[in-house]
Amino acid sequence: MDPGSAPMQNDCETEENSVWNWWPSWRPTSVSLLKTTESKILACIKNDLWARFVTLPNQDQLWTLTLTNKMVHKPAAPKTPLVMVHGFGGGVGMWIRNLDALSRSRPVYAFDLLGFGRSSRPPFPSDAAKAEEQFVASIEQWRQSVGLESMILLGHSLGGYLATSYAIQYPSRVSHLILVDPWGFPEKPNTQTEANGGQVTEMRRSSPPRWVKAILAVVSLFNPLAVIRAAGPWGPGLVNKFRSDFKRKFEDLFDDDTMTQYIYHCNAQTPSGEVGLRAMSESLGWAKRPMLHRVDLLPPSMPLTMLFGESSWVDSSSGDIVVKIRNQANTKMLLINEASHHLYADQPEEFNTAVENICNSVN
Repeated sequence: MDPGSAPMQNDCETEENSVWNWWPSWRPTSVSLLKTTESKILACIKNDLWARFVTLPNQDQLWTLTLTNKMVHKPAAPKTPLVMVHGFGGGVGMWIRNLDALSRSRPVYAFDLLGFGRSSRPPFPSDAAKAEEQFVASIEQWRQSVGLESMILLGHSLGGYLATSYAIQYPSRVSHLILVDPWGFPEKPNTQTEANGGQVTEMRRSSPPRWVKAILAVVSLFNPLAVIRAAGPWGPGLVNKFRSDFKRKFEDLFDDDTMTQYIYHCNAQTPSGEVGLRAMSESLGWAKRPMLHRVDLLPPSMPLTMLFGESSWVDSSSGDIVVKIRNQANTKMLLINEASHHLYADQPEEFNTAVENICNSVN
């Protein structure tokens, strides 16, 4: 199917029926405010932009951007498009420092994951495998609806976890897999075993204080972003205070709270994708189904590049382990200096150059 025939939705958007639907009158957010804030971000894009909803067979819709550079003569053989998948609590607006640069010589697609941003917010199952499958199935249905035969698939954080799962299930569709500070790879390090003179001794991490356990027990009863919604009219200020780093990362583009407002409006809506993440997570954010247990299912011939931020909370040793598991076959790991978990925003030029070089290695 040609991208031009992808189903679209008009600007009118509906809230799903939910027990949370009485809250928006108290919270200073709405789908309209999210749209307005995002529009301010996307106005920075200089290349040709097509933004629309792509409708899946089950009528869920994924908010999608397509960027092209009409100033560049089309090559004889079309270049493989780059598809970018954001992380937890994010949306397409998070890529504002990268979209123009990466779409200079090939089409770039970015979409809001199911349950996040402006995409549909359906219910998710409580089973980890089923929740993961719902995310992955929506990506494949999106690919079919847009009409892409193959793609360079890039995923950040949660998006990296889901991109890997997708590549395992649909390897023929992925020309190169790029994982950016991926979430959910290592196993929760609460226990480890050591061989000791033929005996196996269990080594446990020191137990946290009882008051910490009590707080974690309470927090575990709620969805990860519940505190933003519970803050009501103080929610935007809460995000602005605790994620002030986002304002600094984009301060040359916006001299106000545009990016923190965007994050707030993305995450103060009806909970959906975060419910799926909660189903997939152990306490403190570890994956119930660690991807290191499955990364060997990727075809050895599939090129894989992992990018990590030097000062990220994500342990880059997962990348070293992936290289060993794959026996270094078509696998590379890059470390971006002076970059946190959001390395695409901390060091955009270095990130864009690295990704562009990877894409150019495909065609």
